[in-house]
Amino acid sequence: MTPLAVYIHWPFCKSKCPYCDFNSHVRDSVEQERWREALLKELETIAAHAPNRTVTSIFFGGGTPSLMPTKTAEALIERVHQLWPVADNIEITLEANPTSVEADTFKDFKSAGVNRVSLGVQSLIDSELKFLGREHKAAEALKAVESARNSFDRYSFDLIYARSGQTLETWQKELSQALTHADGHLSLYQLTIEENTAFHHAYKNGGFTLPDEAQSEALYRLTEELLAAHGLFAYEVSNYARVGQESRHNLSYWKGDDYIGIGPGAHGRITTDRRIATQTLKSPERWLEQVEQQGHGLEIWQSIEREQEIEERVMMGLRLARGIHYEEFEKQTSINLREYISDAKRKFYAEKGLLTDDANRLQPTLSGRLVLNKLTAELLS
Repeated sequence: MTPLAVYIHWPFCKSKCPYCDFNSHVRDSVEQERWREALLKELETIAAHAPNRTVTSIFFGGGTPSLMPTKTAEALIERVHQLWPVADNIEITLEANPTSVEADTFKDFKSAGVNRVSLGVQSLIDSELKFLGREHKAAEALKAVESARNSFDRYSFDLIYARSGQTLETWQKELSQALTHADGHLSLYQLTIEENTAFHHAYKNGGFTLPDEAQSEALYRLTEELLAAHGLFAYEVSNYARVGQESRHNLSYWKGDDYIGIGPGAHGRITTDRRIATQTLKSPERWLEQVEQQGHGLEIWQSIEREQEIEERVMMGLRLARGIHYEEFEKQTSINLREYISDAKRKFYAEKGLLTDDANRLQPTLSGRLVLNKLTAELLS
């Protein structure tokens, strides 16, 4: 049957990080029973529109889903098993902050069915953690990583680099330390300034600077080199893994598979007789009220125009280091990508060293990944 990924959004955090533009909110209290029932109800409602699927992954994202009661996660996992067949090797990931309080719940989440954790470490330097608005210290983060190692077969953690004042030497030292604690997967994101964040205001007003384009490129190349030397290879622009340890859930997005999203602000893509885009209300309170009244918090349920679908699949597929397999793309879309993107364009960017184009696939090179947004826009123009 058609594979399906399930994303569950928990929108609450203890505090809002200054760089974060995710749909996360700080609340004094959360009515836990009410939220559990609402998430279960929306899951059931949307499931009715995605029958005949096999669930390959569940991802608890946020926000900070490790703050949810473990019995909420357990109830949702159990309901997924009731609604669909699930793959024998289903991947069930929980995002978590590396505080000691949350790390103490890892074994309970494992008992609830979670088998992979992704930790938002972000830095191993205390002063940088303070700049990033994180509540934990580096030592606490490393203890949480060790707890994850002891609790789950698979774990990953995130770091943010290309920070203000960061040099190749300081990043090499920090990343080398991280690699002594990593296992099969790392997510490494260059700091970007998003609108409607505290960093956006501070950056515009000269509160701090970021590395220039040349320095950012050098940091990216160093990252690739160091991780490859440790057996972790870039399978996506910002994600590195040993072979077989890639995030199966995130691969579902990049490969263009179906996925459903429940919880405030969650997105989905469902294929029926057409490709459907879904999105729920972002406001936690409005979402909760609508779910209780209507069984779902959806504000968008619409067909994706053919052109938009193709562009989405190209943009997501080129994020992968493996690129887009021509035959797979045609099976998904009935479109010959070699004809959709002209020979002249593909040849031009291949000669510039940004693409590899052979009989089977179209791939971004490392240089191409450095300018991927611009490259993709050019290819689709």
